[in-house]
Amino acid sequence: MSVIDSFDYKDLDAQRVGRFDFGINTTFIVYRLKDTIIDTGPSNQWKYVKWFVKNKPFKQLLLTHHHEDHSGNAGAIYKLTGVQPRAPKATVDILKRGFQIPPIQRLIWGAAGLAEAAELPKDLRIAGEEVIPIAAPGHAKDMTCYLMQDRGWIFTADLYVASHLKLLRKDESIPILMQSIRKVLKYDFELILCPHRGIVENGKKRLQDKYDYLLNLSCAAQELGRQGLPLKEITRKLLGRENMMGILSGYNFSKRNLIASCMALDPSQISE
Repeated sequence: MSVIDSFDYKDLDAQRVGRFDFGINTTFIVYRLKDTIIDTGPSNQWKYVKWFVKNKPFKQLLLTHHHEDHSGNAGAIYKLTGVQPRAPKATVDILKRGFQIPPIQRLIWGAAGLAEAAELPKDLRIAGEEVIPIAAPGHAKDMTCYLMQDRGWIFTADLYVASHLKLLRKDESIPILMQSIRKVLKYDFELILCPHRGIVENGKKRLQDKYDYLLNLSCAAQELGRQGLPLKEITRKLLGRENMMGILSGYNFSKRNLIASCMALDPSQISE
């Protein structure tokens, strides 16, 4: 069953869309702040995103990274409005050549067409307000957060999503993700604008909670590993049996990936 929901927060408006309603990981929020839209939503929800795009005029389209739920409508928006998407250089390159999407993700989000994006300007602003791009790989190598320091707002892409992760994609890295979280936590902000979770107040503490959770999970996983337990047993002890998403994705998005990546964390990072 599709998800369609609109909401406002101060001078921000948003549209949540999704083919399925199986939790926040299967829905996506497109944000518009004044003259700028941030990320585009998945291609299989274009008819709803199209309405949102046409509802108010805008001058700028920013992408946080290339994943199909974030960039799926970039080309369609450009064609419809003439507003070229702006993105980090790595994202521009990926969208130009295209990328593969695993079957379960294609089912949830649809395809991701090619898009002619342009690199972010050196002086990035939203309606005159300064925006600081912060490279934050780990979930995706090209992922970038957009901080509006004067407001205390940050568009976090998929850096946050939840304080307690239970699943991880095979191509994600917990050690790199934790480095990115540490980097972002050096900045001051209060409000997280997450494209899956939504508006998260007390955002800096919530992001710190996620870091602490991953640190503790890594410590526990590595301790069980030192006791000689295999990955499958460690995963069951710490997170329980794999759920349906893990099975349907062929374990591309699974609990075992999360534990395996936690076990790759440098011990010196665990002792921080």
